[in-house]
Amino acid sequence: MKKSHGIEKEIKKLRIHLSHLQENSKKASLHLLMNEEALIRKKIKILKQLPDMEEYGGEILYNDYVLLLNDISRKILSHYNEENQTDYNFEDLTSSYKEAFINSGILCVLQGIYLPRLMNHDFQCYLPINPKDEYKKTRQMKRKFYLHLGETNTGKTYHAIEALKKSKRGIYLAPLRLLALENYENLNQSQIPCHLLTGEEEIIVTNANHISCTIEKLDLNQLYDVAVIDEVQLIGDVIRGASWTKAILGLMSQDIHICGALNTKKLLIQLIEDCGEEYEIKEYYRNTPLKLEQTPYQMNNPSAGDALIAFSKKKVLELSRYYQDRGYKVSVIYGDLPPEVRRLQYSMFSSGESELLITTDAIGMGVNLPIKRIVFTSLKKFDGEDIRELTSQEVKQIAGRAGRKGIYEVGYVTSIDEYLGRLQEKLECEDRLIEKAIIGPTELLLQIKGIPLIEKLAIWSMYYDEFSYYQKMDVSHYLFILEQIKPYKLSQNDQWKVMKLPINFTNPELLNLLLFFIEEVFVDGNFELTKPKIHSEDLDLLEIHYQEVNLYYNFSKSFNLIFDVNWVYRERAKISKKLNYLLHCL
Repeated sequence: MKKSHGIEKEIKKLRIHLSHLQENSKKASLHLLMNEEALIRKKIKILKQLPDMEEYGGEILYNDYVLLLNDISRKILSHYNEENQTDYNFEDLTSSYKEAFINSGILCVLQGIYLPRLMNHDFQCYLPINPKDEYKKTRQMKRKFYLHLGETNTGKTYHAIEALKKSKRGIYLAPLRLLALENYENLNQSQIPCHLLTGEEEIIVTNANHISCTIEKLDLNQLYDVAVIDEVQLIGDVIRGASWTKAILGLMSQDIHICGALNTKKLLIQLIEDCGEEYEIKEYYRNTPLKLEQTPYQMNNPSAGDALIAFSKKKVLELSRYYQDRGYKVSVIYGDLPPEVRRLQYSMFSSGESELLITTDAIGMGVNLPIKRIVFTSLKKFDGEDIRELTSQEVKQIAGRAGRKGIYEVGYVTSIDEYLGRLQEKLECEDRLIEKAIIGPTELLLQIKGIPLIEKLAIWSMYYDEFSYYQKMDVSHYLFILEQIKPYKLSQNDQWKVMKLPINFTNPELLNLLLFFIEEVFVDGNFELTKPKIHSEDLDLLEIHYQEVNLYYNFSKSFNLIFDVNWVYRERAKISKKLNYLLHCL
């Protein structure tokens, strides 16, 4: 009797709770709905555990709780679908997973059971196990690779470009806009019409069958006779390396010339042999000797032709002020500088107008300058995650810029006292092999339906790897962008375009401008963006404004908007002029 009274009391209490929950659920926010869902599931578990509940009307109450749970969970799923532009069906999710639904809730079933099973199936259908098989047209070709591998300043790229010049239709792929520009000018001056395509401009030349472009601008749907891929050692870079892997696997060109460091040799052979294609290797070594000075560099006693290497913008500017205050003419290079400014600074050094070059490790890629001596002011750099010591290959890549062939008989390298011994070790030791080619997510992901892009990317990054010589790129910056633009409910195609914009959105000003542009186009329905304005003549803010102009340009191009290309070029030139002036007034 006492036991039955307790059951009746519990059921009565549960019935009152149900009435309250039914009333509260009518106007509840998503947060409250999820709290209510958890509470209802708890009450259902209590009911299920009551002995002989059927005798006391517990079964009807149980069914009422289940009906309310279904109603609230449908609302939660509807919120999720609206937020993520999906159309998951409640019955599909719960019919096979009723017990899991009662125990864990609708979103746990969706994200913990349903989606992983669905995605595993879809990933197998749409994404090939071997990355090379994504490029079906290319796999039908028979290509031949020519590997130009060796030390810096040995003519690797020169020989590849000479082969490009002899072709009827060719492409040069550069890691930097400056190198793309340099070879664009080289080909046109050689009476070979050539287009220029970078993330900052398009110069279309009449009757041109050749293209010089940054590697991210490669169009894999075009057919070429000869292609040149420069600075291939960047294939191991966790952010940009995927572009080199894609080019090697997907380029539709009969002959492909690859230029870069020797420590990529084994990896390149693996990739090429896996594609079932032929290759030849030519190794390059310096004719001009590179000599390590045994005495440390004296900062107060520089010589004309010295290039001082620092590893932060702050340090570069400090050194520039130090030498300018002492009457030296200085050229300055660091990563945030616009290409136009870099080019002018390089030109001043090349002509002898500047005595010293003060630069970051950007000097290590491709640019030919009359440097007599490389001076390391440090052997440590911040790589985006941590401060680390330079690898031996990085040291050699930079040091190799000294002693340009045809200008100097010897190239010299040294450092300040603190690093001289370590520098010698780096120059003498064998380089660590680059063992993995970075791969990135491709547009094939867009073919997988019913799953938010942000979730596809997250699962892609954890999707199994079959081959030891591939590594997934870090997609955290993509996930960050997609999270920021989620409220705008863009299509996945538009989300893809936004996340692929070549802009660093970790800068708050640039991120805010991106969101403003999205608002203008996708909320207000405008077909033309508002031009960003200069708010300060400060060095840092001018550099940011240059990136704002680039964002205006790239966003407009990506979404086929009306935009003022002449204003873009004028504004960049104006900013570059101001920056160049400031660099010489530090």
